[in-house]
Amino acid sequence: QVQLVEFGGGSVQGGGSLRLSCAASADTYSTNCMGWFRQTPGEREAVALISPDGGRTIQSDSVKGRFAISRDNAKNTVYLQMDKLKPEDTAMYYCVAGRPRLGGDCDPNRVFYAWGQGTQVTVSS
Repeated sequence: QVQLVEFGGGSVQGGGSLRLSCAASADTYSTNCMGWFRQTPGEREAVALISPDGGRTIQSDSVKGRFAISRDNAKNTVYLQMDKLKPEDTAMYYCVAGRPRLGGDCDPNRVFYAWGQGTQVTVSS
C-alpha cells in the first residue's frame, strides 16, 4: 500500500509562493496517478493531478496559470508549485494516489485510495 507524507505547507502573504512535496513509500508509486486535493470547511476540490509517466496533468480552473504539478519518479515524489497565492487558496492540502484510467489519464472523479495526512496552507491578504 502506498503511504504518502506531505511537506512544505505554511503561511504566506497574498501574491507569494509555496512548494508542496509529497514522498511516497511504495514502489507502486510510478504506476499511479498522483495529485493534490484541498479541503476547506465547505468544500473538497481536486487541485491538480499528474499521470504516472508525468506527461499529462489536470488542474482545476481556480489554479490554472498559478499552480504547477510535477513528479520525480526516481525519488517517488510529487510536487505542487504554488505561485501568486490568494487568500482563497487557504486550505488543508492532501497528497493522493490512485489508479489511472485505461490509457493512463487521471480522473479527479475516481477514488483515490491513498491520502497523506495533509498540510495546511494559509494565505493572508
